[in-house]
Amino acid sequence: QVQLVESGGGLVQAGGSLRLSCAASGRMFGINAMGWYRQAPGKQRELVAAITSGGSTNYADSVKGRFTISRDNAKNTVYLQMNGLKPEDTAVYYCNLRQDYYINYWGQGTQVTVSS
Repeated sequence: QVQLVESGGGLVQAGGSLRLSCAASGRMFGINAMGWYRQAPGKQRELVAAITSGGSTNYADSVKGRFTISRDNAKNTVYLQMNGLKPEDTAVYYCNLRQDYYINYWGQGTQVTVSS
């Protein structure tokens, strides 16, 4: 089992920045990737950004150039630096960890609200 604890959400004005953190603990081997997803009211959960165990990153087109995903392997923590936030970025953000290629773990979610 893996546990994920997120932090860093909140309320920010358009154009502002936030940094989300996700600390993983537990059965920490066979990790393929960690990432962030988000879900806005009435919409499906969507991938925001992901980073593989090899360090490759992937971003949704809507956040490219504004968001940066990174990780600290020593702390088993992944970060999402969000700059240039827009009202359409408002959502609950979920940390995800994929293990052994088919096991997915999710954090409890953290609310990000961007006011116009």
